[in-house]
Amino acid sequence: MWKWLHPYANPEKTYQLTSKLIPWFGYIALILLSIGMTWALLFVPPDYQQGNSFRIFYIHVPSAILSLSVYVTMATIAFCGLVWQLRLAEASVAAIAPVGAVLTAVALITGAAWGKPTWGTWWVWDARLTSQLIQLFLYLGVIALNNAFEDKSQGGKAAGILAIVGVVNVPIIKYSVEWWNTLHQGQTVTQMGKPAMTMDMYVPFVVCFFGMVCLIGWLICIRFRTEILSRNVTRPWVRELVKTVGAK
Repeated sequence: MWKWLHPYANPEKTYQLTSKLIPWFGYIALILLSIGMTWALLFVPPDYQQGNSFRIFYIHVPSAILSLSVYVTMATIAFCGLVWQLRLAEASVAAIAPVGAVLTAVALITGAAWGKPTWGTWWVWDARLTSQLIQLFLYLGVIALNNAFEDKSQGGKAAGILAIVGVVNVPIIKYSVEWWNTLHQGQTVTQMGKPAMTMDMYVPFVVCFFGMVCLIGWLICIRFRTEILSRNVTRPWVRELVKTVGAK
């Protein structure tokens, strides 16, 4: 069933695949984010309670949701790498972690900017915000461990273990507003059934969300390709690639 994946254990094949995906992710992200952000900022009506400050929603919520998804993806890849000794998995974790850290930082910063007019303060130590901050530290820990060893394989294993252990924080972030009494509002667009917002606000959110997904895919592919090259500098195909690029 999974035989089609076997060739991509080869770094050269995976490098070629990511090179093909990068322009697709980039162009789609540019189109969707241009449409979604223009729609959200200029044509969506103000919220009846929060006014125009609610427009931060179109950056904050996709960043917050995807920061969790990216972490779970990173941890899953790390688990597969440790169990099946996949060296490309270590490169993938190293590529994903900085992107996830930036996403989490964006979610925290935009959340603070949204919280000031809504709650009257930039920050409160409630369960959602605190657990999200812990997630940022987990991402930074994975990055630090990847760079703490001269042997990239050792660093990759240590970072993978931390990524797997840190998964316990994901359900805490997701369900914190249900488990504890917090200032943070409940689920708006990830709940089952009809979203808790009108469609003229929801549709541009969907466009922005998938634009952000493609942007993340673009960034991860670029970083993954760089990681592959840095970990295979002595391979003949990398030397040939350098010669080809240099000749151009």
